[in-house]
Amino acid sequence: MKRIVLTGAAGKLGSHLREQLLKMAEELVSSDIAPNLDGLRERERYVRADLRQYDEIHALLEGADMVVHFGAIGDEAPFDQILGSNIVGAYNVWEAASRNKVRRIVFASSIHVVGMHAKNVCIGTDAPHRPDSYYGLAKCFAEDLASLYWDKRGVEAVCLRILSCTDVANARAVGSWLSYPDLVHLVERAVDTPVTGFSIIYGVSNNDRAPVDNARARFLGYRPKDNAERYAAEIFARTPPMDPRDAGHMAQGGAFATVALGSSGIAMLKALGEAKNS
Repeated sequence: MKRIVLTGAAGKLGSHLREQLLKMAEELVSSDIAPNLDGLRERERYVRADLRQYDEIHALLEGADMVVHFGAIGDEAPFDQILGSNIVGAYNVWEAASRNKVRRIVFASSIHVVGMHAKNVCIGTDAPHRPDSYYGLAKCFAEDLASLYWDKRGVEAVCLRILSCTDVANARAVGSWLSYPDLVHLVERAVDTPVTGFSIIYGVSNNDRAPVDNARARFLGYRPKDNAERYAAEIFARTPPMDPRDAGHMAQGGAFATVALGSSGIAMLKALGEAKNS
């Protein structure tokens, strides 16, 4: 490919993708709202752009073959904040991609689109939307937007429903962990698979206790190698018994299933000593 655009390049997850994406194209255009981006490599350039501003996103996507869209607010927040960055921002990305004839968008969706489903029932990629937060609701919107733009405009999309991409710090993560190497592999397969149409795949490592099923997305070639089971004994030994009547323990979305709408889920996790990104 000639050019890949990465949004959210200054974020925790986006920063892990830059090196691999640069190997897959002649040029990587990294973007965020930060004033600058450290460690730019040869054939990588940085463009500051606000997802809420269509003109900026249209210019950003000019000449792109693919967009890896990891930008937006990565936590529960008041609806007006989610609306601008995560909902209007998603529309701007898909509309600009369509007008610029971008072939595919690889989108950082989230387990929180199905966060209220029980995790003792293994769900597939065809599970209906059941968001646990405004954050999850915005991801539902973006997934439906991706489906619409595939059906109506022919813009391919791979929606990565990321579970927990951080250190294994709690009992939930023994099932939901996505290691950084597996994240990179997941995005690589979403980019280099020849034909995807509109596809959904869960972003989770090869965990023995994974609560989701990627069988319908095997054609993407994602074969994770890491397994959180090696942390299980240590984590369970220091974890109090979990309550099956507590949605924070039973739901796919974890703490996001119990936090008040508009209140930070990550702040709750930090208060519990269980901070994560997902």
